[in-house]
Amino acid sequence: MDWALALSVMIGLILALMGVGVPVAFAFFATNIVCLYLYMGGPVGVTQMVTNFGDAVSIYALTPMPLFLIMGSLFFRSGLGDGVFRAIDLCIGNLRARLSYLVVLAGAVFASLSGSSLANTGMMGTTMVPEMLRRGYRPHMVYGPVLGAGGLAVIIPPSALAVLLGSLAQIDVGALLVAGFLPGLVLTALYIVLITVQAAIDQGAAPQYDAPRASLREKAGAILANVVPMGVIVFLVVGTIILGIASPTESAALGCLGVIALLLAYRRFSWSVVWKSLDDAMKVTGMTFLIIAASTTFAQVLAFSGASNGMIQWFVAFDWTPYAMLAVMVGVILLLGMFMDQLSMMLITLPIFIPIANSLGFDLVWFGLILLLSYEIGFTTPPFGLLLFVMLGVAPEGTRLGTVARAAIPYILCTIGLVVLIVVFPPLALWLPRLM
Repeated sequence: MDWALALSVMIGLILALMGVGVPVAFAFFATNIVCLYLYMGGPVGVTQMVTNFGDAVSIYALTPMPLFLIMGSLFFRSGLGDGVFRAIDLCIGNLRARLSYLVVLAGAVFASLSGSSLANTGMMGTTMVPEMLRRGYRPHMVYGPVLGAGGLAVIIPPSALAVLLGSLAQIDVGALLVAGFLPGLVLTALYIVLITVQAAIDQGAAPQYDAPRASLREKAGAILANVVPMGVIVFLVVGTIILGIASPTESAALGCLGVIALLLAYRRFSWSVVWKSLDDAMKVTGMTFLIIAASTTFAQVLAFSGASNGMIQWFVAFDWTPYAMLAVMVGVILLLGMFMDQLSMMLITLPIFIPIANSLGFDLVWFGLILLLSYEIGFTTPPFGLLLFVMLGVAPEGTRLGTVARAAIPYILCTIGLVVLIVVFPPLALWLPRLM
């Protein structure tokens, strides 16, 4: 069981370093250096790690990620989302739990423009949480929808995490982005059903109040002025990939140009917004690329030490059915999600899971989407789900982590239900990519 020892040493070192507060990138680099001396001949291995830096980040498939980040940052920093909020608010009418519905529907629209769950949750939380609490909404009707809507940005394209997963796992990035579109809409519908059921069971959880009424003409005008133009951006990003007009990188560039055109049309363009958006994207991209460089060497050491092959052979020896092995892999991610961020989980699990998926004959786009949904669940699982802490940051002082985590549980169950649905009915994930 030499492979098991090597795997334990590598994973154990990373977890120990992150446990004492070492940043993810430096935890991977430190683990790599130790294991290069143990398994790859020391200085020769370190030289190989340095050589990997350029090769790891000069992958064409990674190019859409900073462009998607720029697009989302331009959208949020310019205030374009305010008009979308108002238009959807007018159309919802005087429903019970209308603000919860508003959060989910607006979150789905913003997810198709931002690509970032953290940005989505932060914006929705800052905008809606104070108003919902003021209206007497109970915590689970406030925090749950915001957390659910934030997670939609992981699978509804453009998703920066999907680009990263596709690049690291060598999955067609365009197909993976497109594959998340229909499941994202289904998940939005599941959230709406959940809110309806919760409001029916406990009507006091979301007190009804008289909302401003609008005529059909006013509603149509608001949609045409604020939501339809956003649909053009969605077409530029998703539609051009499906139709074969543009690659993911080209579609991301078109999306950025489309948002800039909207800024000019709505007279919201300023060089200050552009500069801040570029700064936002640079910070996230720089750290992400540093981690990718470290993860490339990590995957190589896993392979060289025999840990990857040993793990595959160990899994296969159980003679489980492919779906049982899929359930185990998803379970591992859900367990890790309680203690680690998505990027760390991805870097640790992909070098092991992708070879196993290949050996089982899984469609990698289908498998990648299941992994993406599993990583999304990790955003909201206690005690260390990142979205939980974003939510605490915008919640009133004194709000407890347990309160926010309990509000997230029904939405986590909805996402697990969607994973089961994709497993049972693969065309839900594969129909659009097959049209490409």
